[in-house]
Amino acid sequence: MKRLIQRGLMFGNLFHVSSPALVERYNRALKHLTGKTTQLTDFHIDISGYAPEVGEELNDHLYLNHAGVNRQFILLSTEQKRSPLLGAKFSTSYTILRQFMDQNEAQLFALTARDAVAGELVNSVYDITDPQRLFDIRSVVIEADTTQGTVQSANTLAKKVDRFLQDEDAWFDDVLIAEMITLAGETGDVRRNPVALKHMEFAQENFWTAHFGGVYIFQSSGRQAAITSAPKEPLGDLPITRTYHMSERNRIAQFLEDNGMVEPIVKARGVDASAILRQKMDFILIDAVAGKGVDLSGTTRRDMRRLAREHSGLVPESYKALGQLVNWAEHGGAWPKIDSAHPAYFYTLRAADTAEKDLVNMLLAELCPQDVRQLFICHKELFYATYAGWSDSKKEYVADYLEREYQVDKAGARAALFGHEAGMEPAAGPWDRADIVERVGPWGAVRRR
Repeated sequence: MKRLIQRGLMFGNLFHVSSPALVERYNRALKHLTGKTTQLTDFHIDISGYAPEVGEELNDHLYLNHAGVNRQFILLSTEQKRSPLLGAKFSTSYTILRQFMDQNEAQLFALTARDAVAGELVNSVYDITDPQRLFDIRSVVIEADTTQGTVQSANTLAKKVDRFLQDEDAWFDDVLIAEMITLAGETGDVRRNPVALKHMEFAQENFWTAHFGGVYIFQSSGRQAAITSAPKEPLGDLPITRTYHMSERNRIAQFLEDNGMVEPIVKARGVDASAILRQKMDFILIDAVAGKGVDLSGTTRRDMRRLAREHSGLVPESYKALGQLVNWAEHGGAWPKIDSAHPAYFYTLRAADTAEKDLVNMLLAELCPQDVRQLFICHKELFYATYAGWSDSKKEYVADYLEREYQVDKAGARAALFGHEAGMEPAAGPWDRADIVERVGPWGAVRRR
């Protein structure tokens, strides 16, 4: 993994904890949450306050995420919001933490100026030994306060101030006045500078979890489904309409199509479909030839064409089909028949503009593991696990590509691949792309209803 770390593709953008004051605050919060402390004086934390170095020291990388549920967090600075979430057990955890920090940035900035903020992503489930328990997670609520209870004290002080102002006899209540003075010394003037964190609750209907080998759960769509990476038999009888294994490609395709969750890349507005498909072809080709002793360093588009010619016997069907689709999109060639059983099928899709688009792109990344760019962007946990098994030449090529093409403009790359623009009527031509797709669908065998 050294290539990834050196290029900032792994453990990148972590918040550096090195000052004695921050270390002391971190230890105070860690003791508050877990009863543990660290002897380290220099480490790096993610958006949740998890530090890989502390995990190694404690021999417990789930020290802030016991049993993989109800993730706890430690905030030392609002700058942590720029950090990734490492070792995510639920796909929604990062988004929840980021929204919490964005919505409370001013308050958190003030609170972390003097203390650490410790909290937890709370749901009704504390143990997921039974797969059915995943469906008991309906919402997540954030509970947070400083280690000294500043937020709670501020709430208490605000109530006492209201009582003081409303009760006619409060002016003569020496005990009440003394309590207010004491609390004000801890919190400051809560009337001019309110110290309160917004109550935030997040619905947990559609999500991915790392538990049980990896499961995607869709509960809010018209047709509910659970899609599992591991064998589905051990999951038992789940309280959901359908359960699919990743190998059931036609059923997954039908589910995504029926719920309007995907769209063909060649139909997507505001994207260079041909460029995206060509890049996918490159990744597929690299995967096919990487283990054959081919030097992939500094590979250009011309080199890719040469590799495809020289190793034509290794080129898979998915590569050829995407090439036909590019030819159709650019030159009006024959419409390729790519049904859901075809290995290129899911490579031709991206998530439609729905509330579940991030989860769908994550699912598509797992269904198209040779598209290393989408795998890295949408499913980092799987990317790192897959990367470990690649040949050195492929590791070097992928690390170099991601550093050179993705790291320099992450937002731009994401927008180019997954962004959605308002539709415009396409100009008519000798081959009307939109009309063909609407009539036959992008899948052939999977018909539109």
